[in-house]
Amino acid sequence: MTSPHPVTLDLDGVTDKAGFMDRVARALALPDWFGRNWDALADVLSDPGLWPEAAAGPGLLIVVTGWRPYAAARPDEWAVAQDVLKEAADRTPALTVELAPGGPTH
Repeated sequence: MTSPHPVTLDLDGVTDKAGFMDRVARALALPDWFGRNWDALADVLSDPGLWPEAAAGPGLLIVVTGWRPYAAARPDEWAVAQDVLKEAADRTPALTVELAPGGPTH
């Protein structure tokens, strides 16, 4: 079995939803028309046709790093982000999302 294509979603320095969406768009090389809202994020995560080309066969592994400061600064937004990521992974067998442990806590 082929390992899924890894993509790092580095949230270091992210302080709000707009920054989060920008990082997702950059990490996944999403099209300019990506709506940068929670529903749009759920849609693109659930559509393998919008993933990086290298993930087409083996699937996609999103490793979220540097998330602790964002989670501390915006706990409600972070809770929504986690829900969207989890639901997309639950709904899409080729998608795996992992939160990297540790990292800065400031």
